[in-house]
Amino acid sequence: MRLSNVLSSVLAGATALQSVAALPQDLWSRDTAAATAASFTVSPKVFIISMFTPEAETWYGIPEFDLLAINITVPGLSMLFPDVHCTDDGEICQLTTGEGEINAATTIASLVVSPHFNLTQTYFMIAGIGGVSPEVATLGSVTFARFAVQVALQDEFDAREIPANFSTGYVPFGTTAPGQYPTSIYGTEVFEVNAALRDRAIELASTATLNDTDAAAAYRANYAAEPDYAAGASGLTIVPCDVATADVYYSGILLSEAFANTTTLLTNGTGKYCSSAQEDNASLEAFLRAAMHHLVDFARIIVMRTGSDFDRQYPGETATQHLLYDHQNGHIPSVTNIYLAGVKIVQGIVNDWDKTYAAGITPTNYVGDIFGTLGGTPDFGPYASGAPATKRSIQGSVEDLTNGGAMMITSVKTNP
Repeated sequence: MRLSNVLSSVLAGATALQSVAALPQDLWSRDTAAATAASFTVSPKVFIISMFTPEAETWYGIPEFDLLAINITVPGLSMLFPDVHCTDDGEICQLTTGEGEINAATTIASLVVSPHFNLTQTYFMIAGIGGVSPEVATLGSVTFARFAVQVALQDEFDAREIPANFSTGYVPFGTTAPGQYPTSIYGTEVFEVNAALRDRAIELASTATLNDTDAAAAYRANYAAEPDYAAGASGLTIVPCDVATADVYYSGILLSEAFANTTTLLTNGTGKYCSSAQEDNASLEAFLRAAMHHLVDFARIIVMRTGSDFDRQYPGETATQHLLYDHQNGHIPSVTNIYLAGVKIVQGIVNDWDKTYAAGITPTNYVGDIFGTLGGTPDFGPYASGAPATKRSIQGSVEDLTNGGAMMITSVKTNP
């Protein structure tokens, strides 16, 4: 059922809702829906962000609420996933971005400017599967990030052509070797979300009984031979640890260790890498730009990833065999646990809205990007490290100063 025949009725009253819902679906075209509902908005309390079909479908047909009660077509969303889905009262909504950084950024950017939504008090939960480090967690585990790090935003050399003293082919921008803090900054390298909200999400998710399978347990047992992988060989956990974003679907010990080091480097030692994904920094950049104009509250974002596959091979296995041929059997528990853990968070926010969540969860940490765009001083980045920094593709006199954490640039002209 499209937007106008249900959404306008929700806002007009229960009687109208019942009468419109009884009409045949084909009575309302998309054009009619757009024209009729243009002046109506939904104000969700929780908005679930999925990246592809399995992550979305785990929310459909559940007993707690019906996300398919209202379906709102939003211009700019993925052609594969053109609709936002909401409960009939509009309190809970969900969309699917499409996979990869470009799809995620474009979808979220389109959502936040849609006239159909008032998102100023909405809690967003990025809820997807991802790779997982056996040093921190295992298949099916649920991770909650404070930091999202765009780890592949670096110079790259084929590992077969790197000098003997390089540990990886990835070299931060503006530097001459791995492990040096980048001095040419794009602005999307690191995002930090509300740690107090993350901790509440973990508390709520911890009340769930997670799904596991014998097949997943059998595969994770391969990691028991390596003491550093004790977490990977153990049972399911709910873990506070951080996510790496890269369009590259990387796998193997060398790349995973390199990107774990990048996470540590870019967060000035605070971040703890455990999860890999393809969208999170892109989504967060779109949210941040919306927050600059008070369209969303960046302190109301939760980043949850469940472990669908290990980011590296077990002892005695090759990286290619592990990724391309082995059946890791983490897909079913990871997708199922998005729902099992996530629904506790959604219900917790909605049920305790007036008492706790309407006013927001006050951050106890810096929240925002590497530039300090939203105010405050980042506890990561060149401000904390003392390294000089410039914005990429900008010429002129650059002052490495902070004003409420924001980089100040003077006498600037852009490259042609």
